[in-house]
Amino acid sequence: MEKSILPSIPAKRYFTIGEVSDLCGVKPHVLRYWEQEFTQLRPMKRRGNRRYYQHHEVLMIRRIRDLLYDQGFTISGARNKLQELVQHDRDKRRIGGDLLDEVLDDDEDIEYLSDADSANVDGASFSPMQATDEALHDLRKELTQIRELLSESV
Repeated sequence: MEKSILPSIPAKRYFTIGEVSDLCGVKPHVLRYWEQEFTQLRPMKRRGNRRYYQHHEVLMIRRIRDLLYDQGFTISGARNKLQELVQHDRDKRRIGGDLLDEVLDDDEDIEYLSDADSANVDGASFSPMQATDEALHDLRKELTQIRELLSESV
């Protein structure tokens, strides 16, 4: 099946079921059905059971639509795939945090070249590791600042 081009998602906090229907190319009754089938899909409900979707839910609906309509998954297959994708994202974030800690905590892993190891280029002493060391130092400094900012916001 040919992938259809969906409109861009406007920058707003909440979307009605009609707006989400238009943004995702799916009828409102299908969205209500998907709420029953996909536990990750939980729009906020207000007076009269009116549904209000947030940006991340619109993205999830587009992902579900892609799995079902474009990639040919069944409902249960799409549900499993969505759970795999969510778990993969969690693992990636966890591993990313672990790697950040490893980079910031393990000074021993960085090897430095001595002056004797420097290459002689056009009569000048040049160390490719010197440039790498400076770049690593700058990266380490930047990662430390990011970690401090993140710890302040938590």
